[in-house]
Amino acid sequence: MEPLTPEHVQAALDALDAGVTVRTFETSTATAQDAADSIGTTLGSIVKSLCFIIDEAQPVVVLCAGDRQIDTRKLAALYDVGRKKVKMATAEESIEITGYVLGGVPPVGHRTPMPVYIDATLSRFETVYAAAGSPNAIFPIRFDALVEITGGVVADLVKD
Repeated sequence: MEPLTPEHVQAALDALDAGVTVRTFETSTATAQDAADSIGTTLGSIVKSLCFIIDEAQPVVVLCAGDRQIDTRKLAALYDVGRKKVKMATAEESIEITGYVLGGVPPVGHRTPMPVYIDATLSRFETVYAAAGSPNAIFPIRFDALVEITGGVVADLVKD
């Protein structure tokens, strides 16, 4: 299955009337640290888009601050399952479910409609930076606009 591209992300953003533009970099933005270094921002303002599969059936995307880690127990509790029922999607599953390669999964424009959860600690930043379909593309967006365009549920999902 062919991965989607930054052009697909821009089309999704345009369809949502997000008013933001995908930016491509010569340097990698595949990891949160790479992205922060490439664009010159703090690690926490980078949005990590992580695809999980709950109980072998329900894909979800969790948007997490770059300086935090997801607590799978908290994510499992949202679905009333044990922590061992929450698995990170593999590279192949990520392409199949979201449409995008790891390191480039955006918060919108997914191949499969699924719930989106947003780490509450991202709200520390007025502007955050999200992956945009490839390991060298991102887009800046206001935190409140990110919540709006994703229809995401803001929750405490990170490790204490």
